[in-house]
Amino acid sequence: MRALLRAPAATPLAILALTLAGLGLVAGTGGYSHFVIALVALTVLAGTGLNVLLGLAGLISFGHAGFYALGAYASAILTLKGFSFWLALPAAAGLSALVGAALAVPAMRVRGPYLAMVTIAFGFLVEHALIEGGELTGGQNGLVVATGPSLFGHPLGERDLAILAVIAAGLSLYGFHRLRHARLGQALRAVRDADVAAASLGFDPVRVKTAAFAISAALTGLAGAVLPPLMLFIAPSSFPFTQSILFVLAVVVGGAGTVLGPLFGALVTVLLPEALAGLAEYRLLFFGLTTLVVLWLVPAGLVGSLARLLPRGGEARPEAGSEAPDFLHRTGGEPLAVEGLGIAFGGIRAADGVAFEARPGAITSVIGPNGAGKTTVLNMISGFYRPSAGTIRLGARDLAGRPAHAIARAGIARTYQTTRLFGSLSVVENVILARAPGRLLRRAQARDRQDAAALLAFVGYAGALDRPASELPHVDRRLVEIARALAGAPRVLLLDEPAAGLARAETDRLGALLRRIAACGIAVILVEHDMPLVMGVSDHILVMDAGRPIACGAPAEVRRDPAVLRAYLGAAETPARPRSAPWSGPADAVLAALDLRAGYGAAPVLDGIDLAVRPGETVALLGSNGAGKSTAMRALAGLLRPVEGSVVLADVPIAALPAHRIARLGLALVPEGRQVFPELTVVENIRLGAWRRGGRVDPAEVEALLDRFPRLRERAGSRAGLLSGGEQQMLAIARGMMAHPRILLLDEPSLGLAPAIINSLYATVAELRDQGTTILIVDQMAALALTVADRGYVLEQGRVAASGTAAELKADAALEAAYLGAA
Repeated sequence: MRALLRAPAATPLAILALTLAGLGLVAGTGGYSHFVIALVALTVLAGTGLNVLLGLAGLISFGHAGFYALGAYASAILTLKGFSFWLALPAAAGLSALVGAALAVPAMRVRGPYLAMVTIAFGFLVEHALIEGGELTGGQNGLVVATGPSLFGHPLGERDLAILAVIAAGLSLYGFHRLRHARLGQALRAVRDADVAAASLGFDPVRVKTAAFAISAALTGLAGAVLPPLMLFIAPSSFPFTQSILFVLAVVVGGAGTVLGPLFGALVTVLLPEALAGLAEYRLLFFGLTTLVVLWLVPAGLVGSLARLLPRGGEARPEAGSEAPDFLHRTGGEPLAVEGLGIAFGGIRAADGVAFEARPGAITSVIGPNGAGKTTVLNMISGFYRPSAGTIRLGARDLAGRPAHAIARAGIARTYQTTRLFGSLSVVENVILARAPGRLLRRAQARDRQDAAALLAFVGYAGALDRPASELPHVDRRLVEIARALAGAPRVLLLDEPAAGLARAETDRLGALLRRIAACGIAVILVEHDMPLVMGVSDHILVMDAGRPIACGAPAEVRRDPAVLRAYLGAAETPARPRSAPWSGPADAVLAALDLRAGYGAAPVLDGIDLAVRPGETVALLGSNGAGKSTAMRALAGLLRPVEGSVVLADVPIAALPAHRIARLGLALVPEGRQVFPELTVVENIRLGAWRRGGRVDPAEVEALLDRFPRLRERAGSRAGLLSGGEQQMLAIARGMMAHPRILLLDEPSLGLAPAIINSLYATVAELRDQGTTILIVDQMAALALTVADRGYVLEQGRVAASGTAAELKADAALEAAYLGAA
């Protein structure tokens, strides 16, 4: 049995066996049973159509009763006007497909519950159009189909229609099986899992989803077309909204995305109410309860849950080797030239005047502190943002403003800060899908799997080829994403922080891989915060700050540039006010972490850090992007769990406590990005800061904070979402102070703010420090943070690389090395 289940032909054989069993039931029963069997088969056919939309494309529809009705009425009207039933079937399916494609146009503009609402509205629209259809549709009274179809002169009865429905259901299941493993089906799943990544492989998500709507509607309309001769009468009331719900239940209960799911779901949703018919008015109640129990016990559906229990296939792995496949090599390529590139979001210039040239066979790095605009530049080059100025030329073609899928087809591939693999596809399917960018109907080639395996071996992936991508550890996800980007033999490869979350040894192997990729004649553009990697592999570096280029050249030149040092470490002539006298206070820490380890999924970020903050002390936590600073803040605040090691706040162990309980113990986090409540007013945001204290909020406290932040007083009644970035940062700090915390955690308070706002903000931080507030601060502007701090820690690759007083760290070469790599 296991061997059969593992065989490639197992699913088609199961479909054939179940179809023959259905035909056997038709032959062995009579009367009303034929009608029930036909109804189950038609539900399977319609459910398979919905499974294309829901199970493959991930789009929910509560309006499929509308397509069911369209197919039924098209069939009935055509046959009543003298057309053959066998011509009416494809006509009904074609009409439904056209309407489905038309519905996709407005449906693609919305997501989630709004998409469901659009499809619900479509279902009601069809129902009322049929009611108002006059003589054509019979209006509220419907249409009577007095004569059934015939085949070779022999009229077809209920038994024959049941046979037809069973055969159609079996063919639809087999068609779904073929579609699921075809390139179009894989593209549907790719768009569902990560539509942005699918676009970067050359697939147009709108076209892919429109195809899903059309196929889904065609199958559902075909099911409806068999209904008139079976029931001999149809009316708008035959297609209520509840019919759409039953179609959705059939797919979900059976297992969305599985081949046999609609069959088992149809058996439950059609046969169970029939079995409960003796319960009269209580049957729907029992049907609903039974359905809820099934969904609770097997949330992946009957077939989906059973599939998890079955043994997997083989564990084929790529053969070890570092040679690049032949199709990857390029000769005589043209450079990618970026000139005067700029973009604005509202009134903010995220990038302005960006210019560089990425030559084939070379690695060009774009670096800069947080908020410099690096990823924004990659998004413009890859077509996800439309630049407001400048050109992007690959050879003679200007690609600026072209959509992402068109740019991918022109030969530009990319990876992402957070990997975006297609989790429902296997490792090798992820790579094969990228072999011919954007071609939906391309037939699989015999060499595709061999080429994909060779490419995976080239990037260093040694795991199972058929393992679902969703199950990969972090390192393998990075490698598979790079292999997928290379699969289309791109002319330019964009890499967005590929070393994020990698250990030092893994980063070194990544650096060697990047050099091998460039040696194939591919222009590599690297955005990365790991400075040892950048300095070790780059041929040319562009440094950005606040959206503008500030330096460019070879690694050694860039590293010594004063403008680069100011961008990363902050200006030496910072206006922040240091403490007037050295700090002295209690030796016992109010917050301490020992051997703290934390990460995201399989990616470790913090690797055993120790730190302590004493009452009344201000401590700076420093390091380059990706060093683990914000991860440490989230772990201390309880927003990241689980963690290893010990964390103690005011003598209470908190490493296992949830965030809200830690906040009640006196830790207040002002998170990166401010995260104010945009729909509440300034005063309402401040008052919420006192939530952990309970009781009535003294208005005098709110007034005192508004006095401390005069700009907030001017906007006290305004919604927080309308404030500027600097005002939102002030509001976030005021909200944190309202909690009367034992310790205040400030995560990147200067991020994205203008210099004048930063100066005002740090003046406030210095006042809080002088008044005895205990502060742990993370900021990309190291010199500025050290000016207000008493002590500091420097993180590198999730470890403490240096610690000491603020004066000691300012003079320590480890600080500069942590940001820009060793000289």
